[in-house]
Amino acid sequence: MSNGRCCFRNGWGASAVDAFSTALVMDKWEVVEQILEYIPDINFNTTTTEVSLFETTIRYLGGLVSAYDLLTGPLHDHITDTADVKAILTQAKRLADNLKVAFDTPSGVPDNSLYFNPPRQAGSTTNGVATIGTLVLEWTRLSDLTNETEYADLAQKGESYLLKPQPELGEPFPGLLGTNVRLADGMFVDGNGGWGGGTDSFYEYLIKMYLYDPSRFKEYRDRWIAAADSSIEYLVSHPTTKPNLTFLAMWRGKELRFLSEHLACFDGGNFILGGLTLNEPRYTQFGLALVDGCRETYAATATGIGPEVFAWQDARRPRDATDNPPAPPAQAAFYNASGFWITNGNYVLRPEVVESYYYAYRATGDTKYQDWAWEAFVAVNATCRVGSGYSSIRDVNQAGGGGFHDFQESFWFAEVLKYSYLIHAEDAPWQVQADHTNQFVFNTEAHPIRLARGKERLRE
Repeated sequence: MSNGRCCFRNGWGASAVDAFSTALVMDKWEVVEQILEYIPDINFNTTTTEVSLFETTIRYLGGLVSAYDLLTGPLHDHITDTADVKAILTQAKRLADNLKVAFDTPSGVPDNSLYFNPPRQAGSTTNGVATIGTLVLEWTRLSDLTNETEYADLAQKGESYLLKPQPELGEPFPGLLGTNVRLADGMFVDGNGGWGGGTDSFYEYLIKMYLYDPSRFKEYRDRWIAAADSSIEYLVSHPTTKPNLTFLAMWRGKELRFLSEHLACFDGGNFILGGLTLNEPRYTQFGLALVDGCRETYAATATGIGPEVFAWQDARRPRDATDNPPAPPAQAAFYNASGFWITNGNYVLRPEVVESYYYAYRATGDTKYQDWAWEAFVAVNATCRVGSGYSSIRDVNQAGGGGFHDFQESFWFAEVLKYSYLIHAEDAPWQVQADHTNQFVFNTEAHPIRLARGKERLRE
């Protein structure tokens, strides 16, 4: 590993916990045994650094609950000592009990920034829709596993302000929201958003909660449909130089911004999952078009890896409009050839493009998506590998990546490696199914969470 920081988020071993479900689905039992031995020793009561409710939930809580689901479900025969497995759920509960203080606000909208020793809020006044709306799967699952409803109730109370956004400025298009919400009263303070960072996984979890339990989460389904339909109606954009490409614009109120992010490239996979879940081929087909657009951001660069942020000029709007500028002169030739230009050339080992390839392959069986995923993996391996680890890079459009940041996020283990493996792997209970026989749903960190089926707890 190129830098020790990669392994420790709050000193609890994020890389180990994030890698747990990946090792399980890959049958890497030597690694599983090491992590299983490590889990009970994590001291979730103490840390010297600020705690993110969002990051801790998706990486640690999600990773623990997922491992428990796998080891009490399809992989239950692989571990003989049930005490080791029970310790995973005990640690998940201990962590959530420390995190619960985040929800102790006048509205129930959580503070995303916490401190421990003892657990307490950092005193934020607002929180974002992604960091509010990407807790419900993990916290609801914990309630279902422990039969303690408090965890689900806390996360769903915060989510309720996003399902019925107020005031009007917080929902500039039906189902599409602003970003920031006041902790005092749950009111939106802006109408700016997108399918990218800060808002992305809120939309992702709407359809995933419905897949998790259709009987409890019909309202989440309806809100996802509203967001998907508005995206197709209002946000679709095609670049002037490659009008065959499809991107989703961001928005500032009702004004569109023709830029997007690597983070937003999960959108193709999410539309595909929505189409499969709802038996609506139009969503699946639209998702496949988004996948094609994001694939171009990889195919066009010198490294074969997509950039952190990119922009384009919209083909349908006047080319002299102030909100539709052309490419900078230095990138005009690149834009003419590629259909986008780069505004931030970093690559921080993100998974979203390969993630969408995975959903596209599972929906269609078309092996081109396997080929694209392999191309991406080869490119990342060639450019980002440093010693025994992988580093983020500075410029995807420079040969060699323009230098290293010497930092490896734990989601490299949880997401990039998992999706890169699963798209080529044999069928298994945790794989996405196109025929409505899903047994699991992936959280935003790619940890497979078992669908609500009853008999959730490990038998004594």
